[in-house]
Amino acid sequence: MNRRLLVLVATLVGLLVVSGCGLGGQKQQPVSVAAQPTASVPENIVDPVLEDEEPSPEPTTAKPKPKKSTAKPKATPTEDPNNFQLPACAERDGKEMPKAKAKAALKAAAGKTYWPGSAPQLKVPSRLVLVTAWHESGWTSNYVNCDGGRGLMQVMPDTEAFINQRFEKSYSSKDYKQNAVLGANYLAWLTKAFGDSYFKGKYDLSTKKCKSHSSLCLLNMVIAGYNMGRGAVDEAYARKELPNEQYVDVTRSLMKSCYCDRY
Repeated sequence: MNRRLLVLVATLVGLLVVSGCGLGGQKQQPVSVAAQPTASVPENIVDPVLEDEEPSPEPTTAKPKPKKSTAKPKATPTEDPNNFQLPACAERDGKEMPKAKAKAALKAAAGKTYWPGSAPQLKVPSRLVLVTAWHESGWTSNYVNCDGGRGLMQVMPDTEAFINQRFEKSYSSKDYKQNAVLGANYLAWLTKAFGDSYFKGKYDLSTKKCKSHSSLCLLNMVIAGYNMGRGAVDEAYARKELPNEQYVDVTRSLMKSCYCDRY
């Protein structure tokens, strides 16, 4: 009897579940899940930049800093204001001798005694011969100028003839060693001529005897005479002035500092 009752109860419970009724006799309402609000996403979102955060710079290629060189650049002839430059009308005759040989020839010429009998104490300073040759030719042994001057000392044909006749020599201005002797000899002759005429037979070519590059000292007069000739200096001396002061000034300046000292 009890078993039948249990079967009947189980059957009733099954019917109730199938029909959707709860045990309490009330119909269950479906539980609705509240919709969560969704945030609207604006277009073109940009990540915020914090105030204490600097933007990263764009990558750039770093340029290397130039290194300072401690070595002094070597001077070239065009860098020096008193470096001799041949004029456009210059010509070349024969082979040019190296500067070292030219310098040796000029020093040898300056060491000669040109007045062994009447003025053995007269000496032409080596410095004067060197810078005069540099001013005239830049020690270019085969240089022939537009006016006919030739070689290291730019000896003019008339000067060559005069020196050879006066000293009974046969020097050729085409030979660089003899050219140096001709020029130094002419400087010696001018020194004696002006020394005898204006300085009581004294032949001091020291720069200490000159107040300036334009004063009428023996050295300045000899330099001017080499460029202009003895007659031009005699005429200017009567007016208490030098002819061609610019030429004298350049030569005197070269005696202090000459590009030729690099050879």
